Amino acid sequence: MNRDIQIALLGMTGRLGGAIGRAILARPGLAISGASVRSGSPVEGGDIGRFLTGEVTGVTASVSLETALQGCDIVIDASLPELTMSAIKLLKKMGNIPFVSGVTGLNSAQQDALIAAAGHSPVLQAGNFSLGVAMAERLVREAASLPAEDWDIEIEESHHRRKADAPSGTALLLGRAAATGRRESLDEVADWARHGHTGARKPGQIGFAVTRGGGIIGEHAVRFLSEMEEITISHRAFDRAVFARGAVEATLWMINAGEGRPAGLYSMQDVVRG
Repeated sequence: MNRDIQIALLGMTGRLGGAIGRAILARPGLAISGASVRSGSPVEGGDIGRFLTGEVTGVTASVSLETALQGCDIVIDASLPELTMSAIKLLKKMGNIPFVSGVTGLNSAQQDALIAAAGHSPVLQAGNFSLGVAMAERLVREAASLPAEDWDIEIEESHHRRKADAPSGTALLLGRAAATGRRESLDEVADWARHGHTGARKPGQIGFAVTRGGGIIGEHAVRFLSEMEEITISHRAFDRAVFARGAVEATLWMINAGEGRPAGLYSMQDVVRG
């Protein structure tokens, strides 16, 4: 592609969206063609560059999703599930533009809608944009092939006090990787919470523990525990920029040097495989 890749950014004023926006503006060959903000946002109608970097870009933040998507080559979604659903409906009408989403907390109906969108458009869904998390996911899937009757799996995650969904999208991603390694469905083996007199741990369960507090960016650990030893696969983010970097790499992978990808549902595993 001989021109800058034009990216529409959804959720620009959020912590992840802002980090992605700054990463795009700092990367040669990439440009933000439009950005959506919520109604009443102080950024509405203003230049997105003033919010992201303090420098004018000539691109105005818009409440109108249709306006934000005009002229884009690809969409990066760092918004909320409701806006994600609106975007995939609109993109189908606009010509099945590639869609990269880092939105977590989708309910089953919303997840089904995203999968349906991948039937006619290239869609990359990331529970976490970090390349390190993608590698941890691969290791978890491999480690989960250990005998289920001998090894218990527990997933622990910690985030800042403002995070709205629990367990995190990354914890669910790692949980699905563990269940897949055992050739099981996470919904059938997950133990989401423990309280009161629970009795002995049931063999084969995958347990989850959640911490919310302070400004923790993201910490995840998958513990494989037997009677006499333990394996822990963990990931800790020190800077939100790692997620922005991964989002940019996912976008470049989807663009594929201008050739694009066929319709389908992709993940960060596809990105790290190259």
